[in-house]
Amino acid sequence: MQYAAMQQSAEGDSLGQVITIAQQKGGAGKTTLAVNLAVGFARQGKSVGLMDIDPQGSAGRWFMTRLETMADPGLEFSTASAWGVPYECRKLAERCDIVIIDTPPKADSDLRPALRAADLVLVPVATSHLDLWAVEAVLQLAEREGKSTLMVMTRARAGTRLAADVAAKLAEMQADVARAPMANRIVYAETLGQGKAAIETARNPAHDEVAALVAEIDLALRGV
Repeated sequence: MQYAAMQQSAEGDSLGQVITIAQQKGGAGKTTLAVNLAVGFARQGKSVGLMDIDPQGSAGRWFMTRLETMADPGLEFSTASAWGVPYECRKLAERCDIVIIDTPPKADSDLRPALRAADLVLVPVATSHLDLWAVEAVLQLAEREGKSTLMVMTRARAGTRLAADVAAKLAEMQADVARAPMANRIVYAETLGQGKAAIETARNPAHDEVAALVAEIDLALRGV
């Protein structure tokens, strides 16, 4: 598959790469995915910018909680309306290696600026048929903008009949699916409310999940 090359500024300087996280259905784990990837990339030594364009502001609340509990949050944060995305995203991309955009649960014209800014669009899919039904609209919008997409299984329940059924449906859609899933673990919800990521707690299986997903996305961004 072809992934967009690193953006170039008007002066020829490299801009950071942009990951847009989009899903029409709420509750699929967009913000959980966004903040865990943000911290995961930062742990790799990359400078990271997180942008929240969802009016609910969950990523913003997470970041403010993080500021209250940490002297150094370890990443930059910005917010914007849908149509302010190009300007705010560019400012972050001029300073950061990675910019992650957390979007509203919708698939309409408000999402398009965030898709246009993306080098890669991640579509979180919880293990449910409702999430699958909501995926197609996002995939169609991304395709219209010429953007590559990667599905990420969130709240995965390995070994269940439902998980196998969802995997089969994804295969029928011929969608690219990340090999590394995020399982249905309480640590993701607990750390979200604390302004942290799962990899900032005592060693647990989520550490390996996030590390594997960050590595896979990093390779995708580099076109490997």
